Amino acid sequence: MDTPTLNLIYAHASVRRYKRDPVPASVVETLVRAGQRASTSSNMQTYSVVATTNAEKRLALSKIAGGQKHVAQAPLFLTWCADRFKLARACELRGYTQNTDTMENFLVAAVDAAIAAQNAALAAESLGLGICYIGAIRSDPAAIIDLLELPQGVFPITGMTIGYPAQEKRPRPRLPQKSILHWEKYNQNQDEHLLAYDQAMIETGIYKNRQVPIPGKEDETESYGWMEHTARRVSQEIRSELRAVIESQGFGLK
Repeated sequence: MDTPTLNLIYAHASVRRYKRDPVPASVVETLVRAGQRASTSSNMQTYSVVATTNAEKRLALSKIAGGQKHVAQAPLFLTWCADRFKLARACELRGYTQNTDTMENFLVAAVDAAIAAQNAALAAESLGLGICYIGAIRSDPAAIIDLLELPQGVFPITGMTIGYPAQEKRPRPRLPQKSILHWEKYNQNQDEHLLAYDQAMIETGIYKNRQVPIPGKEDETESYGWMEHTARRVSQEIRSELRAVIESQGFGLK
């Protein structure tokens, strides 16, 4: 099946090098308008986005995000946030008090923000822009909250660099669909698909020269592939302070 929309989606790849050309404010507004047309739970629209173009602030964002150079280099950085602040005000105006004590209330806002962000990403790519999601802003969400002056009820979910690409996009293989799409019930027999994908990713060259000793077998080596890279990442505890910062922003997680 071949349509312009599908072709755009299939051609997606993260961009980490950008031209210096600024993204006009009118284009930023167009991207956010596209985000606003995304599905949203009960039409509550529990998200917001902070656009950052100031070079000093982009550098500060880069440092918070682990020193990723493209965060500072991209002419535009969008911070997509879960936002219950405006609903709190709507409640006040109508004589109610918003309840944000449950995990559900936070998840609704986080999902709203993610869906809106993806709509904006597709809109950006349709206009010849490149994007890269920056989840590393959650490595120090308190610093993001301070830098962007986010009020109670607002929490940064993900960042996004945007600009005109200074490099050719290279879409990466994805997992075999049989490991993602399950008919009627979940299929737990994943080994064949994981091994095939591991080899496909190795063949892209992305892990070239990253062979590592096998734990317990230091005299041998193995190809560093998607499984090794991913297993190492998910076996570590990361961002364990998130819950405390989320709660300090006014979200209960019962």
